[in-house]
Parts: sequence; C-alpha cells; structure tokens
Amino acid sequence: MTGNPALLALEDGTIFTGRSCGACGETAGEIVFNTSMSGYQEVITDPSYAGQIVTMTMPHIGNYGANGADMESRGVFAAGFVVRELSKISSNWRAEETMGAFLTRHGVVAIEGVDTRRLTRHIREAGAMRAVLSTVDLEPSSLVAKAAASSGLVGRDLVAEVAITRPYRWGSEGPDGLPVDTGVLPTTPRYRVVALDSGIKYNILRRLAEAGCDVIVVPPTTPASEVMSHSPDGVFLANGPGDPSAVDYLYGTLTELIGAVPVFGICLGHQMLSLAVGCSTYKLKYGHRGGNQPVKNLLSGRVEVTSQNHGFCVDFGSIGPLASEDSGNLDLDPSEAGAWVASGIAPVVRSERFGRVQLTHVNLNDMTTEGIRLLDAPAFAVQYHPEAAPGPHDSRYLFGAFTAMMDGRTDYLSSVE
Repeated sequence: MTGNPALLALEDGTIFTGRSCGACGETAGEIVFNTSMSGYQEVITDPSYAGQIVTMTMPHIGNYGANGADMESRGVFAAGFVVRELSKISSNWRAEETMGAFLTRHGVVAIEGVDTRRLTRHIREAGAMRAVLSTVDLEPSSLVAKAAASSGLVGRDLVAEVAITRPYRWGSEGPDGLPVDTGVLPTTPRYRVVALDSGIKYNILRRLAEAGCDVIVVPPTTPASEVMSHSPDGVFLANGPGDPSAVDYLYGTLTELIGAVPVFGICLGHQMLSLAVGCSTYKLKYGHRGGNQPVKNLLSGRVEVTSQNHGFCVDFGSIGPLASEDSGNLDLDPSEAGAWVASGIAPVVRSERFGRVQLTHVNLNDMTTEGIRLLDAPAFAVQYHPEAAPGPHDSRYLFGAFTAMMDGRTDYLSSVE
C-alpha cells in the first residue's frame, strides 16, 4: 500500500514519521544503519540482517531497480527497510522491477520520507536499539511499548531461523532446490569444500567456485563426523545473523574440525573460529555496516577498504596470554589493537587448547579485531566480507589464501596477492 502513512518507533521513545514504500503491515527488529551507496538489494537479501530493520544512509535508493541476479540468498531476511527517498522508476538495463515492487512482492515493510541523517546520528549516539515499523498502528505510544517489549539480539540464535535444513551442492542446485545464478563454475574443481551454512551469501559460494572449489553446503547442526565423511580438502564457515555466543553447537563442532582439515571463516565464521579457540565476544555500540571500512592487514602492512555487516566483535586478548617471543618481544596488552598497529607487529596469544593464535587484521576506525589465524593448525578467518567487492577488490586475495592453505602452504596469508 505504497504512499500510506507509516511510523517508526524506537524503544527510547524516538518517533519518525513517513510513508509506506513497501508492504503493508508491522515489523520489529534492531534498528541499524548501512553506509553503502549502492547494493541495497544485496543488503536486505543477506541473511545476516535477520532480526534487523535496516536504514540506508544514502538518501536516494532504488534508482537502478532490482533483479534476480543480485539476490544474495533465497529471499529477503531484513526485518524492515528505512530510506529517505525510494525511486519510483528504474534506470538500468538489468532492472526487472522497481525496488518498491520488489519490497511489496517480498512482503517487506518499508518506510520513506524519514530523515535518515538524523536517525543515523541518533543510533551513533544512543546505540543500536529495538524498534517497530508499522503501517497499521500509527499510535506512537503503542509502538514504543511494542518496541520495548520486542526481542533483542543478545543471546538470540538467529542462525537456526535462516540456515538450510538439508545439504546441497553449489552448481547443481540452490537451497530448497531453487535455480540460482551460480556464476563461473570450475570445469575441473581442484578442491572439495564443505561449507557450514549459517546464512551464507551466494557471492561467497561464487567466489569459492571461481577459486576452483566444489562446494557442498550443509546445515550448521551437521556433526563433525558427517562433515569429514565428505573427505573435504577444506571447511568453510559462513556469515550469519545474531549473537555468536548463542550458536554454541556450531563452534562446538568446529573444535573437532580444527587441526583435522583447513578452515576458513567469514564474518560469523570468524566469530565461530574465535569462540572455538577460547575467546569471548561483545556487542558493538552500533556495529559496522557498509562498504567503506578500512582494515589493516598486520602481516602485509596494507590497508583494505572492506564491506562489513556485524554488530558483535571478538575480544582477541580474551583468547589467552600473550606469547611475547612470537610478538616482537613486546610486552603490550593483546586487547589493545591500536598499540600493535602502531608497532607494526601482529601479536600472538596462546589458546589453552589450540596453541598459538595471531591477530592478522584490525579495523582502523575503532581498532577492533578483524582477523585471526592459528599458527599451529591450518585455520584463519576475517570479520569482513571479501566477496562483496564494494568497488575495490582489495580483499579478494583471501580466497586464494584459502586454496593456498589447502595446498599445504604455510605462507598462505602473507604471500598470496
């Protein structure tokens, strides 16, 4: 019912009025913002946004429309959508429908006419919080009460709500047997990879296939013995939504796989690897969401412009004590990433169960953990999305690093371009 009044209410009592630009209805979720200038369809079809109402900071959204090839999953997973202005027309040869039609067809409650600059500043100052977006209940006090009573993300296992329930092989079919644009498939795959799904994006699967991998996607509850029954050359840990500490079954399985097979993780997969080796995680004030996050690779010294989407973070120092002999003989706090960036050293700590763990990547905006690798087992992970390519392809080398690790190379992160 596009054009009808709509209301966005935050749990702290803040109200935003606007017009419906998607489906009629009501939805609740954590209100967050994304700073990407494009890629709006990829954003809301990323399962990592389950349970979240997404605000786009770019004021004009939808100008190039929507199409089937830009889907990142089997549907829309964002709880709601907030924009300043949604384009009524599409001006792109790839467009199959307007973004408004896409939102309506997928049942996404969306609002336009919102001062997204004001909303974003409020989230930055007050932090991400629960919210309700409605086109049917326009009473502010009622919506604020609903927002305050809604479920948050802390302690919530959203992976169980978005992951597949049966295995499939990428290229022969997609989730639920639906046809998918698989991209370039290797004629003769060099590697067999088992991907533990927790909300995996199609473009990750495309990049793995492009790197020569035959990928079997399995549910996150798959036991380690069943994963190993496929005789994989490597195991991939996917992105996904919610609180990583609530997905104990997945990082519990991972503790059985570390050392038995090379492991690569992205986003939630990074958190799963970190939890498996003994870290703790915490919730960021408003998260990292957008295509312009600077990350320093402490091994190469290079800075990558990255795409990110996460609200929880890894406390690297919580893994274990500093191994100063592997950390330039410096006696710095392993949790103080800024000091290590300034020193030019990638610090190493000791996991009680899995040995030495090295901090490999750091976010230069807030000095949070963006990547780790194990030095005594073939495993590494990054918090950001190397498959997303928000203009630059700075991080695409990580897929080559994964294949180099499966080839048995120990210099997989420092030498692969």
